[in-house]
Amino acid sequence: MGGVQKGLLSLIEELKRLEDLDAQGIRIVLLGLDNAGKTTILTRLALEDVSTITPTQGFNIKSVQSQGLKLTVWDIGGQRAIRSHWKKYLGSTDLLIYVVDSTDRKRFEETGQELAGLVEEDSLLGVPLLVFANKQDLLSAAPAADIAEGLNLHTYRDRIWQIQACSAISGEGIQDGMNWICKNIATKKK
Repeated sequence: MGGVQKGLLSLIEELKRLEDLDAQGIRIVLLGLDNAGKTTILTRLALEDVSTITPTQGFNIKSVQSQGLKLTVWDIGGQRAIRSHWKKYLGSTDLLIYVVDSTDRKRFEETGQELAGLVEEDSLLGVPLLVFANKQDLLSAAPAADIAEGLNLHTYRDRIWQIQACSAISGEGIQDGMNWICKNIATKKK
């Protein structure tokens, strides 16, 4: 592992320690393969301009207020080289958001394998799961129901889960996902 990556991991660990001190917030980890639209969704949630998004090389962290709740969202890059480090930052996670590029059918099996590996992690046992089936504004998008079936979401019996069709670019479906989060997480944190 290169020095830059080690430095990045040290920084992530320090930020995670600081984040864990804020027990009042809801900690959300936002994951998915590269180019799924994670950063665009996070930027949309923060009510910021989505026209200048670039691929995430490390991570983004944003605090978002929604329905009176403080949500701290960790957006971690989805490139293959970064995915092996995802599991190190799952502790104290209150909710996992997993983003799928609904148009990238060639990678559905790969994204399903990554998600299956995540939900088996001890630190995510029972953690609610919201899957954003992103890019639904494109004609080539697979329907959210087909993606849910392909990801075998019906087999996840140890947690509540929801699949939400959305378009990070237009914002359609994002608020519905946030409503689900607030409804299902607020009661768990009290």
